[in-house]
Amino acid sequence: MDIAKQAEALILPQIKDFKPQMGMILGSGLGGLIDKIEPVARISYRDCPGFFHSTVPGHKGEFVFGYLEGVAICCMNGRVHLYEGATSAQLLAPIRVMKRLGCEHMLLTNATGSLKANVMPGSLVLIQDQINFSGVNVLVGENNAEYGPRFQGMEHAYDPELRALFHKSAQELKIKLTDGTYVGVMGPSYESPSEIRFFASMGGDIVGMSTVNEVIAARHCGLKVVGLSLVSNLGAGLSANLVNHEEVVAVANQAGEKMSHLIEGFLRYAEPLL
Repeated sequence: MDIAKQAEALILPQIKDFKPQMGMILGSGLGGLIDKIEPVARISYRDCPGFFHSTVPGHKGEFVFGYLEGVAICCMNGRVHLYEGATSAQLLAPIRVMKRLGCEHMLLTNATGSLKANVMPGSLVLIQDQINFSGVNVLVGENNAEYGPRFQGMEHAYDPELRALFHKSAQELKIKLTDGTYVGVMGPSYESPSEIRFFASMGGDIVGMSTVNEVIAARHCGLKVVGLSLVSNLGAGLSANLVNHEEVVAVANQAGEKMSHLIEGFLRYAEPLL
């Protein structure tokens, strides 16, 4: 039995008739947004058989079910990273749980490094496309046709309609929002200056250690995806400062409120479409 089905069986009695419309995966700096959700239930990953337990500081490792701006949300408060030692099956599981529970849309956020000297820490970038440089595709292995096809197209990995709603929210709130291509790497080491230059030459704008395989998993099971990145640092070689996790977390926390307002505005526009 797959671990997504096992988790669904555990979760359903706890959320009763609550049916989430949108899945959310929150990265660093968005803990404040969790507090704004009108909670229905909280379920730790540790209670879900076969799930990976988050180990990164700032990633609590729980599902939060509830309402935000009138939208029924299933939120991953802390994501699963492959660099922590999670398997592909463990990364797939929570996303497939969201689909099984009723989600048709997914919002992903992350803290990311900039590949461009003019995209400074604190900037918000709406992901328009991605480059999977992680060395992993979570769909490798036997395909489970219950969730999706053997070969999944990625032409519209990030849904144009949802992206347009984010720009509408940014315009209303007078928040600067740029479009960019996300390069996903394995981690956990930060990139070298040569890698930063290489990723920029490939057409990347930002780089991080998550998201790309989550999007592959979500698209495989038919979820429409939108992704928002908070630039937490300049990539190696773009400034005199050495990249470190403390700086990443500090900048993410400082800009988290602005990012939260943008997401709330997006949900207000999206709610009639869900």
